[in-house]
Order: sequence, then C-alpha cells, then structure tokens
Amino acid sequence: MSNYLVVMEAAWLVRDVEEIDDAIGVAVSEAGKRLNNQGKDYVEVDVGITGCPACGEGFDSAFIAANTALVGLVLEMEVFNADSVEHAKRIAKSEVGGALRDVPLSVVETISRDPDDEDE
Repeated sequence: MSNYLVVMEAAWLVRDVEEIDDAIGVAVSEAGKRLNNQGKDYVEVDVGITGCPACGEGFDSAFIAANTALVGLVLEMEVFNADSVEHAKRIAKSEVGGALRDVPLSVVETISRDPDDEDE
C-alpha cells in the first residue's frame, strides 16, 4: 500500500461578476464551503495557472464573458494506503466528486509520497 498526493482540476462557473479577482474569490470560497460541509476539509482548493500561448508566462485560470466567469480550480488531496496510482485517482475523484456534484473534474497529476520513492 502506498500514499499519494492527487492533484485534480475543476471547472467552476460563477455568475454575475465583473472582475476576475471577484470570480476567483467566489469560486474558491464556494468550492471550499461545499467540501467543508461534506467533511472534506482535508482537500486543498486554489486557483489554477494557465500558460500564455504567446509568451509562456502563467496567469490565473479564469475567463469572464457576459458577466459569467469560468474559473479553473486546483484541488489537492492526500490519499493513504492505495493499492496503485489508478486506485489513488479513483479514491480522490470519488471523495471530491461526491461533494462537488455537477462540477467537471479531472486528475492532472498523481505524486507518490512514499519515503522509498523520495530517495530516487
């Protein structure tokens, strides 16, 4: 059995906003509240970073059109005693997906947290 950090990406829709910073604040707050209400306060929530196609510099993953924002959130969760990487991904998606119903969610990275792997 191994321990993993599973990093997921979620697409969060925020209505009636005019500023990117407001959209990001609402998205992070709403996602955190839904997770905490389900007892999932161990899931870290933050805004994602998107690379500029022209210069490669990163910027917040948020876009506003017609006072509606799409905010890309990054959700991180430690999974303990998983049988494999795939098992850890399934556990994380099940835990987070159950609290954030109707929110598109995908796993973007899975990192082993075993002490044996850190030496390599």
